[in-house]
This record gives sequence, C-alpha cells and structure tokens, in this order.
Amino acid sequence: MSLIASCHCGGTKIELPDTPTHAKECNCSFCFRTGAIWAYYPAGALKLLSTESQGMYSQSGMNLHYLCSRCGMQTWGDSPDWASMYNADGTPKEGDGNDDGNKDGNGMPTQRIHAVNLRLVDGLDLATVTIEQMDGRNNW
Repeated sequence: MSLIASCHCGGTKIELPDTPTHAKECNCSFCFRTGAIWAYYPAGALKLLSTESQGMYSQSGMNLHYLCSRCGMQTWGDSPDWASMYNADGTPKEGDGNDDGNKDGNGMPTQRIHAVNLRLVDGLDLATVTIEQMDGRNNW
C-alpha cells in the first residue's frame, strides 16, 4: 500500500517510498509554527504526483520549505543533509572530518535530503512512528 501525503485542498500530492518508522519534530522558529512532523528520505525518493499550486519559502537559501500556495499547508522540504554530519544536539559527529566526503571545505553537507510532513498522510497512525524531538531553536 502506497502512502500519499496531500495538502488540504489536494493541489499537492506526494507518494512516500515506504512507511516511515522514524520521524523528527523540530521546535525551530519555522517548524514549530507549522507543526510539521518530518520523515526523511534520500533526495529523489519522494514521488511528486501533483504540485500544481506549490510555492517555496527559504529564510536562508539552504533549507527549502515547499507549501501549497492555495491552502497554505507545509508539504515537504529539501535541505542539506545536516544529520550526516551533526548529532541532534548540534555537535559534530565523531570522526566527521573533511576527508570523508560528507562536507565541503566550509563545513556544509555535500548531500541533500528530502522531508515530507507526516501530518498530511491520511490514515497514518503516528503512534506507530518513533518521533524524535529536535531542539532546533537552541542547537542550530
């Protein structure tokens, strides 16, 4: 059974490649306001079925937040893969030097990751998903 995330008006529909078992809920100034719970997938794994009313917002130019321009739902995101280099508390992962290919010379991840807002998946029981609380307000 495929899982489809859909905004309120149906203008954006995204097919998830599998049922998530883990997700993250962040309290940064953006995620806290939207109430999103994010499941992460490698770039290109999400199948965008319909994005007829898609808009994009980015405060920094690095983290791209996609939303429906008709109903306003926060649908998915595209960002550097911060978790490949940093722990949840913002500290660098042990042994993550510049020689492993995970980051460029400026400490930025070289790979991107996509996230989908699980609150938009009808019928998904969030109690079956382990949700990690992220302190993005203080650690990022």
